[in-house]
Amino acid sequence: MSFRSLLLSALAAFSVVGSAEAQSFPVTIDHAYGETIIEAEPVRIVTWGWANEDAAIALGVIPVGMPFQSYGGGDNGIHPWIEDALAAARAETPAILIGAEGPPVEQIAALRPDLIIAAYSGITEDQYAILSGIAPTIAYSGAPWSTSWQDLTAIVGKALGKEDEAKTLVAETTAWVTAEFAKYPELADVTFASANAYDGSMAVYAPLDARMKFLTDFGMHLDPSVAALAPDSDAFYYSLSYELFDQLEADIFVTYSEDQAALDAWLETPLARNYPPIKNNGLAALVGTSNVAAVSPPSILSLRWGLPAYLDVLGSAARAEIRD
Repeated sequence: MSFRSLLLSALAAFSVVGSAEAQSFPVTIDHAYGETIIEAEPVRIVTWGWANEDAAIALGVIPVGMPFQSYGGGDNGIHPWIEDALAAARAETPAILIGAEGPPVEQIAALRPDLIIAAYSGITEDQYAILSGIAPTIAYSGAPWSTSWQDLTAIVGKALGKEDEAKTLVAETTAWVTAEFAKYPELADVTFASANAYDGSMAVYAPLDARMKFLTDFGMHLDPSVAALAPDSDAFYYSLSYELFDQLEADIFVTYSEDQAALDAWLETPLARNYPPIKNNGLAALVGTSNVAAVSPPSILSLRWGLPAYLDVLGSAARAEIRD
């Protein structure tokens, strides 16, 4: 079944489920900056951050505004799975919000939202206060940029009055993801670490990062060195000097690249050539901004679009490392 067919089936199913029993309001959402009370079912929602709109659209609610996604979103700033979902729902494209230094307050206010969802984001307390002056705002829970796709879907579902639908959607998606991972049993037999070269060092994705939690949730094993090398911080990544890179141990090394040329150039550097997991054929490199955006981290909507290709990359690396 194609991704578009899956979307049409899912949207039809959840429109039926959603009409069965309305959720009562008000509801209260706890987050890093306190709690947000939503007095009535929101009609005009704005999203900010990453994947918040994915959860809303998957639950049948089209935002009036959503952020320009520069990574993987193409010229229009819209991820391809979002484009497909909007087309499947025959919905108009929301206003695209552009704010390089933070939420574009004036543009958001002009949309007259009754709810702002930034449950997966890194908004500051000051930004949260400003946005809350426009409409009830949901910030992230725990650490910035660390909300799992399951939790994000649940939070958005509760905020939109679709808590039961969100639970069903997470359960069905989890079952599908589990079945996809089961096609690659070799992934349970290796450890992994993930990083990218960035600003003169290696940016290592920490254990709490949603990308890492997604893989460990489904049976993969993050190498202990990832946590051992991490500073005492709740950041979703940490910088590791090139000199210490070989201390980041793993059977397979997961990395992400915007294009093949950039990956090839990095693989030619002595740093990459001498890194043990790469030397041992354990490189799992996902290439292409849309492919990377779909799974780093994934959303309830992007998983079916991007997971099969990601698992093929991971599985190939695991098989090659095991054979070596």
